Amino acid sequence: MLEAGINVLSSGPVFLQYPTDVVDDGLVQPLRDSAAAGGASLFVNGVDPGFANDALPLVLTGVSERIEELRCLEILNYNTYNQPMVLFDIMGFGRPMDEVPMILQPGVLTTAWGSVVRQLAAGLGVELDSVEEWYERRAAPDTFLVDAGTIEVGTAAALHFEVRGLHGGRPVIVLEHVTRLRDDLAPEWPQPAGHGCYRVTVRGEPNYTLDLQLLGSDGDHNTAGLKATAMRLVNSVPAVVEAPPGLLTALDLPPVYGRGLVR
Repeated sequence: MLEAGINVLSSGPVFLQYPTDVVDDGLVQPLRDSAAAGGASLFVNGVDPGFANDALPLVLTGVSERIEELRCLEILNYNTYNQPMVLFDIMGFGRPMDEVPMILQPGVLTTAWGSVVRQLAAGLGVELDSVEEWYERRAAPDTFLVDAGTIEVGTAAALHFEVRGLHGGRPVIVLEHVTRLRDDLAPEWPQPAGHGCYRVTVRGEPNYTLDLQLLGSDGDHNTAGLKATAMRLVNSVPAVVEAPPGLLTALDLPPVYGRGLVR
C-alpha cells in the first residue's frame, strides 16, 4: 500500500509507534523504503489509547520546571472486554498462576510498550541507559464471570506491570498498567479515578497528577477506550496526508484537534 502511494494509519503493531532502539532496524527499513518509493506515510498510534501515552504526558511536561520522573498509567477493570483470546491466551487471565502467558514472556513487555517509553524520552530529549520490565499478579479468591468467560478460583485475575526507562541508574520514564477483572482485587495497587482512568504523574517541580476518565455512551469505559483509539487515528488523517513521506510518530505530527466535530 505504501509503495502504491496510499497513506496508512493503524493502531498496531505497537512497536511501530516509535521503533528506534525497540526493534531491529532491518524490520523497519523496508517500510521506510516503501514509503519513500510511494511518497506515502505510515502512522501507528498504539492501543492504550495512544494519546494517553504521548500527547497528554508531553503537554503536561511543558509546564514543568524540573522533571524527576514521568509516569503514565492505565488503571482499568477489563471485565467487560469481551476478547477471550486477548484476556486468556495473551494476558493469561483465568490461567494457572504458574503458567507464564505470552505478554509476560521475557522481552515482550519491553517490545510492546518500550516504544512508549522511548518516544517520551525522545520528546524530552533524554537518552536512556536501558529499558527494563517488571510485573506481579494476583489470583482470583473465588470463581466469577466476566464477559469473556469464567475466571476460576486460584487462576490469574489481576495484572500489574511496569516498563521503566532508566537514566543515571534510576527510572525516569515509566509506563504502568494496573488491570483487574474485579474492582476489589489487589486493593493495595493504584486505584482509578471513577470507573477507570488513564493517569499521568510528573514528579519534580511542581508535582502534577492528571486523571483522564473515559465512559462510552453505553456506560462502559472499555467501549470508550476502544473508540478513543480509533478516533485518534481517524482525526489524524489530514495531518498524516500533509506530512512528508515516511514512518511517522506522534512527535512528527502537529496537535490533532476535533475540527469539524461539533454538532
